[in-house]
Amino acid sequence: MNQSLIVRGAPQEYECREGSWNSLEEHLSRRKIQRVLVLHGKKSWEAAKVYFPDLVNIDAEFVYYGGECTDEKTIELANFVNENKTDGIVAVGGGKIADLGKAVAHQCQKPVLILPTLAATCAAYTPLSVIYKEDGSMERYDVFSTSNALVLIEPAVILNSPIDLMIAGIGDTVAKWYEADAMISQLAVQPIEIQVAAFAAQKCRDILLTDSQEALKAMEEKEINQAFLNVVETNILLGGMVGGFGDDYGRTAGAHSIHDVLTILPESHQQLHGNKVAYGVFVQLVIENKWAEIERLIPFYRSLNLPTSLADMNMILSAEDYQRVSERAAESHETIHYMKETITPDVVKNAMFELEKAMTQK
Repeated sequence: MNQSLIVRGAPQEYECREGSWNSLEEHLSRRKIQRVLVLHGKKSWEAAKVYFPDLVNIDAEFVYYGGECTDEKTIELANFVNENKTDGIVAVGGGKIADLGKAVAHQCQKPVLILPTLAATCAAYTPLSVIYKEDGSMERYDVFSTSNALVLIEPAVILNSPIDLMIAGIGDTVAKWYEADAMISQLAVQPIEIQVAAFAAQKCRDILLTDSQEALKAMEEKEINQAFLNVVETNILLGGMVGGFGDDYGRTAGAHSIHDVLTILPESHQQLHGNKVAYGVFVQLVIENKWAEIERLIPFYRSLNLPTSLADMNMILSAEDYQRVSERAAESHETIHYMKETITPDVVKNAMFELEKAMTQK
Protein backbone atom coordinates (compact mmCIF):
# COMPACT_ATOMS: atom_id res chain seq x y z
CA MET A 1 0.00 0.00 0.00
CA ASN A 2 1.28 3.44 -0.91
CA GLN A 3 -1.33 5.95 0.12
CA SER A 4 -1.42 9.60 1.11
CA LEU A 5 -0.62 10.41 4.74
CA ILE A 6 -1.14 14.11 5.43
CA VAL A 7 -2.60 15.05 8.82
CA ARG A 8 -5.66 17.29 8.68
CA GLY A 9 -6.57 16.58 12.26
CA ALA A 10 -9.33 19.01 13.19
CA PRO A 11 -11.23 22.19 12.42
CA GLN A 12 -9.55 25.40 13.56
CA GLU A 13 -12.08 25.57 16.40
CA TYR A 14 -14.71 23.15 17.68
CA GLU A 15 -17.29 23.47 20.42
CA CYS A 16 -20.07 21.18 21.62
CA ARG A 17 -22.27 22.54 24.38
CA GLU A 18 -25.82 23.66 24.93
CA GLY A 19 -26.19 27.25 23.75
CA SER A 20 -23.10 27.12 21.55
CA TRP A 21 -24.89 28.63 18.55
CA ASN A 22 -25.48 31.81 20.54
CA SER A 23 -21.78 32.59 20.21
CA LEU A 24 -21.87 32.57 16.40
CA GLU A 25 -21.75 36.36 15.98
CA GLU A 26 -18.82 36.58 18.38
CA HIS A 27 -16.96 33.97 16.34
CA LEU A 28 -17.73 35.83 13.11
CA SER A 29 -16.62 39.15 14.54
CA ARG A 30 -13.36 37.69 15.86
CA ARG A 31 -12.65 36.59 12.30
CA LYS A 32 -13.60 40.04 10.93
CA ILE A 33 -16.43 38.50 8.95
CA GLN A 34 -19.15 41.07 8.31
CA ARG A 35 -21.05 39.58 5.37
CA VAL A 36 -22.02 35.89 5.31
CA LEU A 37 -23.85 33.45 3.12
CA VAL A 38 -25.97 31.17 5.33
CA LEU A 39 -26.61 27.89 3.50
CA HIS A 40 -29.50 25.84 4.84
CA GLY A 41 -31.95 23.10 4.01
CA LYS A 42 -35.75 22.98 4.21
CA LYS A 43 -36.97 20.58 6.89
CA SER A 44 -33.74 20.86 8.86
CA TRP A 45 -33.92 24.66 8.75
CA GLU A 46 -37.49 24.70 10.03
CA ALA A 47 -36.33 22.73 13.06
CA ALA A 48 -33.05 24.59 13.53
CA LYS A 49 -33.94 28.22 12.92
CA VAL A 50 -35.44 28.65 16.40
CA TYR A 51 -31.93 28.02 17.74
CA PHE A 52 -30.19 30.19 15.16
CA PRO A 53 -29.19 33.49 16.76
CA ASP A 54 -30.05 36.97 15.53
CA LEU A 55 -27.00 38.39 13.82
CA VAL A 56 -27.16 42.02 14.92
CA ASN A 57 -24.01 43.40 13.32
CA ILE A 58 -23.59 40.85 10.54
CA ASP A 59 -25.07 41.12 7.06
CA ALA A 60 -26.45 37.64 6.35
CA GLU A 61 -27.94 36.28 3.14
CA PHE A 62 -29.97 33.09 3.72
CA VAL A 63 -29.96 30.68 0.77
CA TYR A 64 -31.52 27.22 0.33
CA TYR A 65 -28.73 24.89 -0.76
CA GLY A 66 -30.71 23.18 -3.53
CA GLY A 67 -30.85 19.58 -2.36
CA GLU A 68 -27.53 18.25 -3.66
CA CYS A 69 -23.79 18.93 -3.52
CA THR A 70 -22.79 19.12 -7.19
CA ASP A 71 -20.15 20.92 -9.22
CA GLU A 72 -22.89 22.97 -10.86
CA LYS A 73 -24.30 24.18 -7.52
CA THR A 74 -20.81 24.90 -6.22
CA ILE A 75 -20.07 27.16 -9.20
CA GLU A 76 -23.45 28.91 -8.89
CA LEU A 77 -22.94 29.71 -5.20
CA ALA A 78 -19.28 30.64 -5.68
CA ASN A 79 -20.39 33.23 -8.22
CA PHE A 80 -22.93 34.53 -5.71
CA VAL A 81 -20.25 34.81 -3.01
CA ASN A 82 -17.87 36.66 -5.29
CA GLU A 83 -20.50 39.01 -6.70
CA ASN A 84 -21.77 39.91 -3.23
CA LYS A 85 -18.31 40.28 -1.70
CA THR A 86 -19.21 37.73 0.96
CA ASP A 87 -16.58 37.29 3.71
CA GLY A 88 -17.52 33.79 4.86
CA ILE A 89 -19.96 30.91 4.62
CA VAL A 90 -22.10 29.48 7.41
CA ALA A 91 -23.49 26.01 6.63
CA VAL A 92 -26.45 24.98 8.77
CA GLY A 93 -27.69 21.46 8.16
CA GLY A 94 -26.65 17.93 7.39
CA GLY A 95 -23.76 16.41 5.48
CA LYS A 96 -24.60 17.59 1.99
CA ILE A 97 -25.06 21.19 3.16
CA ALA A 98 -21.75 21.03 5.02
CA ASP A 99 -20.05 19.54 1.97
CA LEU A 100 -21.48 22.19 -0.35
CA GLY A 101 -20.45 24.95 2.05
CA LYS A 102 -16.91 23.56 2.17
CA ALA A 103 -16.71 23.24 -1.63
CA VAL A 104 -17.89 26.83 -2.15
CA ALA A 105 -15.54 28.11 0.56
CA HIS A 106 -12.61 26.33 -1.07
CA GLN A 107 -13.40 27.71 -4.50
CA CYS A 108 -13.74 31.25 -3.15
CA GLN A 109 -10.94 30.96 -0.58
CA LYS A 110 -13.29 32.00 2.24
CA PRO A 111 -13.70 30.54 5.75
CA VAL A 112 -16.55 28.10 6.36
CA LEU A 113 -18.31 27.79 9.72
CA ILE A 114 -20.48 24.71 10.15
CA LEU A 115 -23.48 24.30 12.46
CA PRO A 116 -24.61 20.68 12.07
CA THR A 117 -28.25 19.82 12.60
CA LEU A 118 -27.59 16.08 12.47
CA ALA A 119 -25.04 13.62 13.81
CA ALA A 120 -25.39 11.45 10.71
CA THR A 121 -21.84 11.88 9.34
CA CYS A 122 -18.51 13.50 10.24
CA ALA A 123 -18.97 16.01 7.40
CA ALA A 124 -19.04 19.00 9.77
CA TYR A 125 -15.56 18.11 11.03
CA THR A 126 -13.65 17.04 7.94
CA PRO A 127 -12.02 19.24 5.26
CA LEU A 128 -13.46 17.33 2.33
CA SER A 129 -16.61 17.28 0.24
CA VAL A 130 -18.42 14.38 -1.40
CA ILE A 131 -19.49 15.59 -4.83
CA TYR A 132 -22.51 14.07 -6.54
CA LYS A 133 -23.73 14.11 -10.11
CA GLU A 134 -27.05 15.78 -10.82
CA ASP A 135 -28.70 12.35 -11.14
CA GLY A 136 -27.83 11.65 -7.49
CA SER A 137 -24.99 9.21 -8.10
CA MET A 138 -21.68 9.82 -6.36
CA GLU A 139 -18.99 11.49 -8.50
CA ARG A 140 -15.92 11.79 -6.21
CA TYR A 141 -14.68 13.36 -3.01
CA ASP A 142 -12.39 16.39 -2.87
CA VAL A 143 -9.94 16.93 0.00
CA PHE A 144 -9.07 20.54 0.82
CA SER A 145 -5.87 22.08 2.15
CA THR A 146 -7.71 24.42 4.54
CA SER A 147 -9.48 23.24 7.71
CA ASN A 148 -13.04 24.26 8.50
CA ALA A 149 -12.86 27.52 10.46
CA LEU A 150 -15.38 26.49 13.13
CA VAL A 151 -17.77 23.72 14.14
CA LEU A 152 -20.50 24.63 16.61
CA ILE A 153 -22.62 21.75 17.89
CA GLU A 154 -25.86 22.57 19.68
CA PRO A 155 -26.93 19.25 21.28
CA ALA A 156 -30.56 20.37 21.58
CA VAL A 157 -30.84 20.70 17.80
CA ILE A 158 -29.55 17.18 17.25
CA LEU A 159 -31.70 15.83 20.10
CA ASN A 160 -34.74 16.87 18.09
CA SER A 161 -33.46 15.57 14.76
CA PRO A 162 -34.97 12.44 13.16
CA ILE A 163 -33.91 9.29 15.00
CA ASP A 164 -33.49 7.36 11.76
CA LEU A 165 -30.79 9.83 10.70
CA MET A 166 -28.95 9.36 13.99
CA ILE A 167 -29.11 5.60 13.46
CA ALA A 168 -27.71 6.03 9.95
CA GLY A 169 -24.91 8.10 11.46
CA ILE A 170 -24.14 5.29 13.86
CA GLY A 171 -23.98 2.85 10.94
CA ASP A 172 -21.66 5.17 9.03
CA THR A 173 -19.36 5.68 12.01
CA VAL A 174 -19.13 2.03 13.05
CA ALA A 175 -17.65 1.49 9.60
CA LYS A 176 -14.69 3.70 10.55
CA TRP A 177 -13.12 0.85 12.53
CA TYR A 178 -13.67 -1.88 9.96
CA GLU A 179 -12.41 0.12 7.01
CA ALA A 180 -9.44 1.62 8.87
CA ASP A 181 -8.46 -1.75 10.31
CA ALA A 182 -8.58 -3.37 6.86
CA MET A 183 -5.89 -0.92 5.74
CA ILE A 184 -3.86 -0.23 8.89
CA SER A 185 -3.48 -3.93 9.74
CA GLN A 186 -1.43 -4.34 6.56
CA LEU A 187 1.29 -1.95 7.76
CA ALA A 188 4.44 -3.45 9.24
CA VAL A 189 5.20 -0.11 10.89
CA GLN A 190 2.49 2.28 12.08
CA PRO A 191 3.56 5.94 12.32
CA ILE A 192 2.22 7.89 15.30
CA GLU A 193 -0.47 9.60 13.22
CA ILE A 194 -1.70 6.20 12.05
CA GLN A 195 -1.80 5.01 15.66
CA VAL A 196 -3.98 8.02 16.55
CA ALA A 197 -6.31 7.18 13.67
CA ALA A 198 -6.53 3.54 14.76
CA PHE A 199 -7.26 4.57 18.35
CA ALA A 200 -10.04 6.91 17.21
CA ALA A 201 -11.49 4.24 14.92
CA GLN A 202 -11.60 1.64 17.68
CA LYS A 203 -13.17 4.17 20.07
CA CYS A 204 -15.84 4.82 17.43
CA ARG A 205 -16.81 1.16 17.41
CA ASP A 206 -16.58 0.65 21.17
CA ILE A 207 -18.54 3.76 22.18
CA LEU A 208 -21.28 3.11 19.65
CA LEU A 209 -21.69 -0.53 20.64
CA THR A 210 -21.96 0.57 24.28
CA ASP A 211 -23.93 3.84 24.18
CA SER A 212 -26.17 3.82 21.10
CA GLN A 213 -29.26 2.40 22.80
CA GLU A 214 -29.17 4.97 25.64
CA ALA A 215 -28.51 7.75 23.15
CA LEU A 216 -31.59 6.83 21.14
CA LYS A 217 -33.58 6.63 24.36
CA ALA A 218 -32.53 10.23 25.08
CA MET A 219 -33.88 11.26 21.68
CA GLU A 220 -37.15 9.44 22.29
CA GLU A 221 -37.55 11.08 25.71
CA LYS A 222 -36.21 14.47 24.52
CA GLU A 223 -33.75 14.62 27.39
CA ILE A 224 -30.00 14.89 26.90
CA ASN A 225 -27.89 12.27 28.68
CA GLN A 226 -24.19 11.49 28.58
CA ALA A 227 -24.64 8.57 26.20
CA PHE A 228 -26.34 10.90 23.72
CA LEU A 229 -23.48 13.40 23.92
CA ASN A 230 -20.98 10.55 23.54
CA VAL A 231 -22.67 9.29 20.37
CA VAL A 232 -23.02 12.78 18.86
CA GLU A 233 -19.35 13.52 19.36
CA THR A 234 -18.34 10.04 18.23
CA ASN A 235 -20.21 10.43 14.95
CA ILE A 236 -18.82 13.91 14.31
CA LEU A 237 -15.52 14.43 16.15
CA LEU A 238 -14.09 10.91 16.57
CA GLY A 239 -15.30 9.88 13.13
CA GLY A 240 -13.61 12.92 11.65
CA MET A 241 -10.38 12.22 13.53
CA VAL A 242 -9.98 8.82 11.89
CA GLY A 243 -9.51 10.30 8.44
CA GLY A 244 -8.05 13.50 9.83
CA PHE A 245 -5.03 11.69 11.25
CA GLY A 246 -4.98 8.60 9.05
CA ASP A 247 -5.72 10.33 5.74
CA ASP A 248 -6.19 7.61 3.10
CA TYR A 249 -5.51 4.95 5.74
CA GLY A 250 -8.45 6.21 7.79
CA ARG A 251 -11.06 7.05 5.21
CA THR A 252 -12.76 4.47 3.04
CA ALA A 253 -12.08 0.90 1.99
CA GLY A 254 -14.68 -1.76 1.23
CA ALA A 255 -17.82 -0.57 3.01
CA HIS A 256 -17.92 2.88 1.43
CA SER A 257 -17.04 1.45 -1.97
CA ILE A 258 -20.14 -0.72 -1.74
CA HIS A 259 -22.18 2.34 -0.73
CA ASP A 260 -20.79 4.34 -3.63
CA VAL A 261 -21.51 1.73 -6.28
CA LEU A 262 -25.05 1.19 -4.98
CA THR A 263 -25.74 4.84 -5.86
CA ILE A 264 -25.81 3.88 -9.54
CA LEU A 265 -29.13 2.14 -8.78
CA PRO A 266 -32.00 4.67 -8.58
CA GLU A 267 -33.79 2.63 -5.89
CA SER A 268 -30.80 3.08 -3.59
CA HIS A 269 -31.44 6.83 -3.45
CA GLN A 270 -34.31 6.14 -1.06
CA GLN A 271 -31.86 4.65 1.42
CA LEU A 272 -29.86 6.74 3.88
CA HIS A 273 -26.11 7.02 3.35
CA GLY A 274 -25.24 5.41 6.70
CA ASN A 275 -27.59 2.49 6.14
CA LYS A 276 -25.91 1.64 2.85
CA VAL A 277 -22.49 1.96 4.48
CA ALA A 278 -23.60 -0.34 7.32
CA TYR A 279 -24.62 -2.91 4.73
CA GLY A 280 -21.27 -2.36 3.03
CA VAL A 281 -19.51 -3.27 6.28
CA PHE A 282 -21.08 -6.71 6.11
CA VAL A 283 -20.11 -7.17 2.46
CA GLN A 284 -16.54 -6.18 3.33
CA LEU A 285 -16.48 -8.63 6.24
CA VAL A 286 -17.68 -11.44 3.95
CA ILE A 287 -14.84 -10.66 1.55
CA GLU A 288 -12.44 -10.79 4.51
CA ASN A 289 -14.06 -14.06 5.65
CA LYS A 290 -14.77 -12.53 9.07
CA TRP A 291 -18.06 -14.26 9.74
CA ALA A 292 -17.46 -14.25 13.50
CA GLU A 293 -17.43 -10.47 13.45
CA ILE A 294 -20.66 -10.44 11.46
CA GLU A 295 -22.22 -12.67 14.12
CA ARG A 296 -21.04 -10.24 16.78
CA LEU A 297 -22.60 -7.29 14.97
CA ILE A 298 -25.95 -8.83 14.00
CA PRO A 299 -27.64 -8.22 17.41
CA PHE A 300 -26.37 -4.62 17.42
CA TYR A 301 -27.59 -4.03 13.85
CA ARG A 302 -30.97 -5.61 14.58
CA SER A 303 -31.43 -3.56 17.78
CA LEU A 304 -31.00 -0.37 15.74
CA ASN A 305 -32.77 -1.67 12.62
CA LEU A 306 -29.62 -1.25 10.53
CA PRO A 307 -29.70 -3.34 7.35
CA THR A 308 -27.79 -6.60 7.32
CA SER A 309 -28.75 -7.34 3.69
CA LEU A 310 -30.19 -5.82 0.55
CA ALA A 311 -33.50 -7.41 1.48
CA ASP A 312 -33.55 -5.35 4.68
CA MET A 313 -33.44 -2.24 2.46
CA ASN A 314 -36.17 -3.59 0.18
CA MET A 315 -33.69 -3.66 -2.67
CA ILE A 316 -34.27 -6.57 -5.02
CA LEU A 317 -31.44 -6.67 -7.53
CA SER A 318 -31.65 -8.36 -10.91
CA ALA A 319 -28.78 -10.41 -12.27
CA GLU A 320 -27.93 -7.41 -14.43
CA ASP A 321 -27.93 -5.12 -11.39
CA TYR A 322 -25.56 -7.42 -9.51
CA GLN A 323 -23.25 -7.48 -12.50
CA ARG A 324 -23.28 -3.69 -12.92
CA VAL A 325 -22.65 -3.09 -9.22
CA SER A 326 -19.87 -5.68 -8.93
CA GLU A 327 -18.10 -4.48 -12.08
CA ARG A 328 -18.26 -0.87 -10.88
CA ALA A 329 -17.00 -1.88 -7.42
CA ALA A 330 -13.96 -3.59 -8.94
CA GLU A 331 -12.91 -0.63 -11.08
CA SER A 332 -9.30 0.28 -10.46
CA HIS A 333 -10.02 3.63 -8.78
CA GLU A 334 -12.33 2.21 -6.11
CA THR A 335 -11.06 2.23 -2.52
CA ILE A 336 -12.14 -1.38 -2.04
CA HIS A 337 -8.72 -2.21 -3.52
CA TYR A 338 -7.12 -0.85 -0.33
CA MET A 339 -8.12 -4.16 1.25
CA LYS A 340 -5.47 -6.87 1.19
CA GLU A 341 -7.75 -9.27 -0.70
CA THR A 342 -7.67 -9.33 -4.50
CA ILE A 343 -10.89 -7.71 -5.65
CA THR A 344 -12.64 -8.75 -8.86
CA PRO A 345 -16.26 -8.39 -9.96
CA ASP A 346 -16.85 -12.04 -9.06
CA VAL A 347 -15.41 -11.54 -5.54
CA VAL A 348 -17.83 -8.67 -4.91
CA LYS A 349 -20.82 -10.39 -6.49
CA ASN A 350 -20.22 -13.65 -4.63
CA ALA A 351 -19.86 -11.79 -1.32
CA MET A 352 -23.19 -10.04 -1.89
CA PHE A 353 -24.85 -13.36 -2.79
CA GLU A 354 -23.35 -15.12 0.24
CA LEU A 355 -24.51 -12.35 2.56
CA GLU A 356 -28.09 -12.43 1.25
CA LYS A 357 -28.22 -16.18 1.68
CA ALA A 358 -26.73 -16.11 5.17
CA MET A 359 -29.03 -13.35 6.43
CA THR A 360 -32.18 -15.21 5.33
CA GLN A 361 -31.18 -17.90 7.84
CA LYS A 362 -30.72 -15.49 10.77
